[in-house]
Amino acid sequence: MTTPVLQSHIAGRWVGREAAQSLRSAVNGRPVASTHADPLDFAEAVRHARQVGVPNLLKLDFQQRAERLKALAKYLVERKEALYAISAHTGATRTDSWIDIEGGSGTLFAYASVGANELPSGNLVHEGPAIPLGKQGSFAGTHILVPRGGLAVHINAFNFPVWGLLEKFAPSFLAGMPCIAKPATSTSYLTEAAVRMMLASGLLPEGSLQLVIGSTGDLLDRLDGADVVTFTGSADTAAKLRVHPNLVRQSIPFNAEADSLNMAVLAPDVTPDDEEFDLFAREVAREMTVKAGQKCTAIRRAIVPRRYVDEVVRRIKARLAKVVVGDPALEDVRMGALASLEQRDDVAARVQALLARAELLHGERDGFAPRGEGVAGGAFFAPTLLLARDPLRDDAVHDIEAFGPVSTLMAYDDLDEALALAAKGKGSLVGTLVTKDPAIAARFVPAAAATHGRILVLDREAAAESTGHGSPLPQLKHGGPGRAGGGEELGGVRAVRHYLQRAAVQGSPTMLAAVTGEHVRGAKVRESEVHPFRRHFEDLQIGDSLLTHRRTVTEADIVAFGGISGDYFYMHLDEIAARESPFGKRIAHGYFVLSAAAGLFVSPAPGPVLANYGLDTLRFVKPVGIGDTIRARLTAKRKIDRNRKDARGVGQGVVAWDVEVTNQDGELVASYDILTLVAKRG
Repeated sequence: MTTPVLQSHIAGRWVGREAAQSLRSAVNGRPVASTHADPLDFAEAVRHARQVGVPNLLKLDFQQRAERLKALAKYLVERKEALYAISAHTGATRTDSWIDIEGGSGTLFAYASVGANELPSGNLVHEGPAIPLGKQGSFAGTHILVPRGGLAVHINAFNFPVWGLLEKFAPSFLAGMPCIAKPATSTSYLTEAAVRMMLASGLLPEGSLQLVIGSTGDLLDRLDGADVVTFTGSADTAAKLRVHPNLVRQSIPFNAEADSLNMAVLAPDVTPDDEEFDLFAREVAREMTVKAGQKCTAIRRAIVPRRYVDEVVRRIKARLAKVVVGDPALEDVRMGALASLEQRDDVAARVQALLARAELLHGERDGFAPRGEGVAGGAFFAPTLLLARDPLRDDAVHDIEAFGPVSTLMAYDDLDEALALAAKGKGSLVGTLVTKDPAIAARFVPAAAATHGRILVLDREAAAESTGHGSPLPQLKHGGPGRAGGGEELGGVRAVRHYLQRAAVQGSPTMLAAVTGEHVRGAKVRESEVHPFRRHFEDLQIGDSLLTHRRTVTEADIVAFGGISGDYFYMHLDEIAARESPFGKRIAHGYFVLSAAAGLFVSPAPGPVLANYGLDTLRFVKPVGIGDTIRARLTAKRKIDRNRKDARGVGQGVVAWDVEVTNQDGELVASYDILTLVAKRG
């Protein structure tokens, strides 16, 4: 039976007819597909990304690209079973594939939400507030983020063929940057299937996604300073790419997420009678067996109090003994194969290197017998637990990583020694501290954070909802210092900013407002007889403003507000105590000033403004006393068209209003942004 030839997608077409390298099932060694021998024109690929991909992506704004990501996530979820079937060839169980396939779609959903809720309409992000640079208020500065106008090259590892693609694609797509994805060859047949689905959806603008099967050739030589390169894989390969002559010459941003020797520490306060003790054993065993240990975040070093080593070993071994290894198609199998025979051989060689100075506690000798037809030709490897004899002096156990179901136990005598062992990994993606003592967490985490990109503090309270040591989340940064690559991925909107260019802008407030698309304090405003709250979303312009009538604050106002709110703080109601305060007099409640301002600027009749759903940047700048007179200026600051409709089919947008409350001397007493939903005309 002829196996399919994988194809690259370059410049809008699929390329690849002639078979090259055969890719085999990790389960039984049978051919699954082959790479193609057809050469690729990387000059054409780069040109297509720049001349077609960039303009097409920038025809959409942040909000519209977020909608595309959401629709794409739904499209992939509806077709996930086809990907599950292919994923089985990588040696992944259903649970392993869920992390990869549905975890990838979940990341698309997460970045769709980031775009919808944290990014503006348009293709410019204002990193305000503006900063006054002169005494008269006529000169100011601020920062903006804009699309770079280049392309992103994403070089991915073999262990997560779908998630690895999507977790990089989502933020770059949202940032308006087309990407060329290069998956690791051994599992590229699954990535190719996912890319075919994505392109077939019709949701991606032409040129926004290209795929390279096989070598990247001279691709990196053709990039320039507008581009970005990201890499996930071994620390050795990351080091080579980092000094690629063209990347260095052109100052091309390079982000690496490299394999690292992540640790988990059982704190000295936890005893064998505590629930946390079992949590530690469970976490180590799970990280050894999920994806057959082929996770850049897996626990490679398990650091435990010396007095509890034997009991920790007993509990981890008991868990490993229950793990059924074999063909993922079998219902009782809980751990599959490594991704390839080459990967199996590499792990075996590294385990032998570790055994030069470590002791084997659990491995192939302990009843390892993969189940299933043809598994003798598969890339199976026994869960392997080692014990470091002298971890403080043996650098090998902190440097050699067996990228499979392998973990090494290390004993310590006190918390300082545990921290020293953790740091010997020379930079890790993630560490876990299992403790029930907040004081230990408060001491351990800041010290470990210097060498770890993420730290999980696990106790019985967190365990109920914890996603586990090895689970990067879209909302949190993924990456680590030193050996872990020194890069950052994910982290919510932070990841999108990595693909945007930051620039400082100086000028008058009016000019800054024009550039940023947001009202800047001190900029010219537009006032008219039509109250801004009477304008529909489409009709509102940034800078539309209302200066309200005045209101004098009375003692009766303060007493009444105290009675309604239940706030009887002495500063508001105790004449004698207030005279002895720093203000020297009774003052109005801050929230009364807020409420009074709303009374000044709100238009009470039904209209386009549907709801007030929040306040941002609230500051009470100066006290308001009895007899002071206040007024408010309301100005349309920012508009976000989220392309949504309510239950009646009426479109909506979000408007942020700048509110300045001043006293009779023109002094600012309160400042904030109010967020409203505003109906569209249609």
